[in-house]
Order: sequence, then structure tokens, then C-alpha cells
Amino acid sequence: MSPAAETARVAAVFRGAFGRPPDLLVRAPGRVNLIGEHTDYNDGFVLPCAIDRATTVAIGRTTGTTVSVVAADFGGSRDSFALDAPIARRGDLPWANHPRAVHAAMLARGLALAGGEIAIGGDVPQGAGLSSSASLGVALAKALAMLNGHDGLATTEIARIAQAAENDFVGVSCGIMDQLVAARAVAGHALLIDCRALSGTPVPMPPDVAVMVVHSGVERNLARSDYNARRAQCSAAARHYEVEALRDLDAAQLVAERCGLALTTFRRARHVVTENARTLAAADALRAHDLARLGDLFATSHASMRDDFEITVPAVDALVAIAAEAVGADGGARMTGGGFGGCVVVITPRDRAAFVTARIRERYKPPTHAPLMILDCLPSAGVKVVV
Repeated sequence: MSPAAETARVAAVFRGAFGRPPDLLVRAPGRVNLIGEHTDYNDGFVLPCAIDRATTVAIGRTTGTTVSVVAADFGGSRDSFALDAPIARRGDLPWANHPRAVHAAMLARGLALAGGEIAIGGDVPQGAGLSSSASLGVALAKALAMLNGHDGLATTEIARIAQAAENDFVGVSCGIMDQLVAARAVAGHALLIDCRALSGTPVPMPPDVAVMVVHSGVERNLARSDYNARRAQCSAAARHYEVEALRDLDAAQLVAERCGLALTTFRRARHVVTENARTLAAADALRAHDLARLGDLFATSHASMRDDFEITVPAVDALVAIAAEAVGADGGARMTGGGFGGCVVVITPRDRAAFVTARIRERYKPPTHAPLMILDCLPSAGVKVVV
């Protein structure tokens, strides 16, 4: 579905639910992380790009303090809550916790909010590691800011609000990568993000290169997975090495001062240290249009995620092997996202993309027997107000 059609769909759901057109429509993209996995919450470097799949928020201001929300992608399911009382989580309606979380995060920052009516929908595949929740958080934070007179709020602060919503309310100890790229991406570019400085450097994506995302068929849920445990292990490693974050650790210190550190925790730290180096090298390779070098970095990144960070699963490993073989020397494949299922990202010359797609469809069988999802993604811009 085109962005215009998707926006019209969510606007129609809003009109059907609330009997009037929305005051504002805002879209924020999902993302695929090219490389730099589990480095963001270690103050490291990541290289994502926004994709041409997004979450749309249709919103209208009301009098009073009640917020009413309808979910276009959950059968028109509804939620409502009051802004003048503590906002509680809903265990019986998981999707509702995301809009509740964004409101709570904005109120916690002293940002005044009025009651509202909201419809939410999108075409970012859920549970695939493409940051559907971050795109929702950024779109809603931007919409609420615009509707409530906070339109001067910086994009970095929008990203921080969306991250706080995930961390403090939803219960996912994510870093800020997903939210930053949803807020600040540049069309036609990846974004090299320094997660300590919160700076982003656009890196041009060659137009003759295809970025493909293939869903393994294994769904994931970060709040229920071992994602939070990995973050705790990284914090333990940083304390052992007496550094602020693993970003401050180099390869020599990693080995020289490992005495007394549990082997598993050492391996977690080794992944982060080497992944940071790979991410910076990948940005250079992309600028130089060196797909062979990029493919090598993808391969070592995936091996590190599999062996040191232990966040891949057999189906994902099999899919990566099939995709990498199909791509050949110019490009590569690796798992992308937090792990424990989800998607594989594939970089290949565009004139080879059809062959790679056909080979994957021929050889990979998702364990759930669900239809195989392969997306040819266009590097897209960050959050924008549509109307």
C-alpha cells in the first residue's frame, strides 16, 4: 500500500470511530539496522536506515482530560484513559501500552497535554525487528507535540520521549537508535549514529544497491526475550572494566583486564567492542561503494551475534547462510534487530536482487510455514507531518 493510501486508511478509521476528520496526521518510519547490534545502549555506533514502511497517527484535540485510542490494525480495538490520574499499564491489551506510554513520558517531562482522539495504524511488520514500536512512539510524540503547542520540540527530544516510553512504561530496555533514526533519517541515506553524542551523519546509499529485509518467520518480543538480560550483562562488563560504557573499551584492554570476568560476560563485551569497530568500517565501505568489504563485515557481525552475544536462532542462521550464498562476493547478509528471531538484512547489487529473492524463496522454508516476507526497502526520511 502506498504512503498516501495508508494515510487515507488510518484517517478513515479515525472518522469512523470519532465521527469527524482528524486535526493532524503524522507518519514515522520503521527502520532496518544495517550493522551495529546491541551497541546503542552501550553508547556506541549504529548504522540504520529508515524504510518505506511507517506508522501513521491520526489525532484530534478534545476538551477535557480523556484520551481515546483506536487501533486500525487490531480490528478497531479501543482504549481510553485519563490524563489527570496515574496512567497504568494494561495487561489485557498490550498494544494500548504504547500510546499510554508516550503520554506518560511527555507528562513526566512537564509537557502539558489536552485530551484527544487518536487512530493508529501502519504497515511496519510487527515482531520482525523493524521497530514498529519505535515508529509508533515517534509518530505519536510528534503528533502530541504539534497538537499541544510544543511544536518547537527538537527531533532529538522527540526520540528521547519515545525511548523513555519503551524503557519506563513498556518494559524494554532499548537504546535510542530506533527512535533517533525514525525522527532524523534522511531519504536515500543510512544514518551513522553516535549514541553517546546523539549525533547522526547521513551516509549516502548507492542507488544501484538493493536493501532487502527477509523475515525468518520467527517472531520475537523484546520484553519477553533475553534482550534485557543482555543489557544487564553489558552493564556488568562495563563495571568490571571500570568504564562508563563498553564504547570506552578497546580490544587491548578487553583482553588485558579480563581476569575475574565470567566467560559469558567477556564474550558479550567482546561482541560490543568488535561490533563498534565493524560499524565504523561499514560506513566507510558504504561511502566507498565497497560491497565486498561490506559483505565481510556483515559476515563477521553475524558470527559475533551468534557465538559471542548468542542472540540468533537456528532458523535465522540458516536464512543468513542461504542469502549470503545467493548474494555472492558483492554484498552480504546478517541478522538485524534485537535478536531471538525477526529479520535478516541483505545488501546486494540491484541487478542481482531478483535472483537473490528467487533463491531465498526456493531454499528457505519458515519454521511456522507462514508466507515468506521479503521487502525491497527504500531508504526513507524520518517523521513528518502529513496534514
